[in-house]
Amino acid sequence: MRSFLKFFFAALLALFIFTALGFLILVGVAGMFAGSEKTPVASKSVLYIDLSTGFSDRKSDNTFAQLTGDNDAASLPLYDVVRLIEHAASDSAIRGIYIKSNDNANGFAASEELRNALLGFKKSNKFIIAYGDVISQKAYYVANVADKIYCNPKGSLDWKGFASQLFFIKNTLKELQVEPQIFYAGKFKSATEPLREEKMTDANRLQTSVWLGDLYTNFLLSAAETRKLDTAQLHTYANSLAVQTASDAVKYNLIDGTRYDDEVKEELRSRLGIGKDDKINFVQLGSYADAVSLSKYNKDKIAIVYAEGDIVYGKGEQGQVGSDEFRTLFAKLRTDKSIKGVVLRINSPGGSALASEIIWREGELIKKSGKPLVVSMGDVAASGGYYIAAPADSIFAQPNTITGSIGVFGIIPNLQSFFKNKLGITFDEVKTADNASFGSVARPLTDMEKIIVQREIDTIYHDFKTRVSDGRRKDMEYVDSIAQGRVWTGERALEIGLVDQLGGLNDAIACAARIAKITDYSLREYPQPKTLLDMLKSSYGKNVKTKAIKEELGNEGFMLFEQIKRAKSMVGTVQARLPYDIIVE
Repeated sequence: MRSFLKFFFAALLALFIFTALGFLILVGVAGMFAGSEKTPVASKSVLYIDLSTGFSDRKSDNTFAQLTGDNDAASLPLYDVVRLIEHAASDSAIRGIYIKSNDNANGFAASEELRNALLGFKKSNKFIIAYGDVISQKAYYVANVADKIYCNPKGSLDWKGFASQLFFIKNTLKELQVEPQIFYAGKFKSATEPLREEKMTDANRLQTSVWLGDLYTNFLLSAAETRKLDTAQLHTYANSLAVQTASDAVKYNLIDGTRYDDEVKEELRSRLGIGKDDKINFVQLGSYADAVSLSKYNKDKIAIVYAEGDIVYGKGEQGQVGSDEFRTLFAKLRTDKSIKGVVLRINSPGGSALASEIIWREGELIKKSGKPLVVSMGDVAASGGYYIAAPADSIFAQPNTITGSIGVFGIIPNLQSFFKNKLGITFDEVKTADNASFGSVARPLTDMEKIIVQREIDTIYHDFKTRVSDGRRKDMEYVDSIAQGRVWTGERALEIGLVDQLGGLNDAIACAARIAKITDYSLREYPQPKTLLDMLKSSYGKNVKTKAIKEELGNEGFMLFEQIKRAKSMVGTVQARLPYDIIVE
């Protein structure tokens, strides 16, 4: 009887779960059919943009938001946001844009694309109002395009200049008796510095000073242009910490006034010509995306391929660039006769050197098929991210894009002393050949093994430079002089020939169409979204786990957590990766 009840309740639970899952799928399908009919936007609407929402390049995998129709909870891709802003400029129902400007979760290049789209919107003579309680510098970088930018009277505008801090764990590893055993090629390739140094090397300090200075200069120029101010004076304000309060920001003409939220809403009602008690029709970006159509159909197509995240060997996961997935995808694009050109949108710090080589080869085959390959760089397209860009016919970057970092490294830690002296663990082995345990973390490398590893690093570095030399049509000696693992901004990369033009994804698409000699075309984006069933099987658990970790650790803690995970994945494989995550405070 007890056995019967156990199986009965197990079957009942399975039936309940199956019924609930079926109900969710039906709701999702019904929502998709309902969503096929566009709901028009009401007149006198205001498009609402919250900069604290990070807009990735690839469409976010948010299964349950789609099932419930809660599309505003899902982050739209950056290119969709740009196109929605462009569409709003000619949409008679949209009278203006409201920018919530507390913080900005987007990188500097993504912010540049948003900023340029908003500047284009202003040409329609519609208003843009920005407001924040505490406005960060990165939020201000976008918000200063507004006709009016306001701050809470008791709030503040951050104005202190830029800083980039690194942490070093050489002494921690020493205390733990862990020997990193590091190999690298390129004097600027500083990815391993936190493991082998107590502070920045002179080379790393130089490159960081240059790229950080470039970002800061662009930040000051943007404010100077829109606020009609002098960059030297703006720098003085930062140096002296002159902007302590919102009133100081008004005093120095960085913002237009201090107002409470209700007072800003009152001005919006006045601009819209509605009553003081009337509700303002704010249209969230997700709702606006549901209300308008950004796509069109044409037999000729330009493919946009999003390479976003770490480059990894194999299939890869959500948020990674897997070599297997991209090899299959590029092979499909080569043989698809409707695809007339490919735009590779890269937002990646690099990763596995082998995976980068595999994807590079696929780019070469695209070109050999006669189809143009154009690269659009996002926030970061460095190291392996530049490797896969090398075969392009033309490369576009934003002035604030972080690129270059042409160099490689490898780490094989020796944990023998740590295991023995800290954990009381010892190892023994039986071998059929002298070097059968080559690469084991339980013992130090021999001198011969170290020579072999360094030789492999040097060979891959030479291959990397060769790919760049061939792709950019520059001799190896020159490539070596601008390589060495050095990080460059897009603006400087243009000067030294690593990129061809400054511009965004729209510019890259237009370039691909010109090379392909087509004027009327539609866009097809890859990797294509997963099916509803695939997302139900794979995404829910990962999304819940990631969200929980992020909530507990906060953004900075979560980034550190991701760095530790990434460091673990680097052990024993040659990496073509950016020296560190670009974090600017």
